[in-house]
Amino acid sequence: MRGERFARLLTLFADAGYRGQPLTDWLHSFGGWALEIVRGFKDQDGFVVQPKRWIVERTCGWLNRYRRLSKDDEVSPETSEVMILIVMTHITVKRIRK
Repeated sequence: MRGERFARLLTLFADAGYRGQPLTDWLHSFGGWALEIVRGFKDQDGFVVQPKRWIVERTCGWLNRYRRLSKDDEVSPETSEVMILIVMTHITVKRIRK
């Protein structure tokens, strides 16, 4: 059901705010994906990097460096998606050039 576009995507990560059976069921029926909730450590005191969550935070930080994406002013989600693809392509090309 994933289709060709997301063939390698198997698991989606989210924080505890997204837990719940309706979302899990929808993700499974829509794309065949599993939802993994990333939780903090029970004895956590102060800031601690949580597994997998830093990936999302880091990527959002990269995207926010680009002026057009630093604010959510786009009218259509398709325009936002294209801008994210352009920025991630730019980041990838810069890394390849090095």
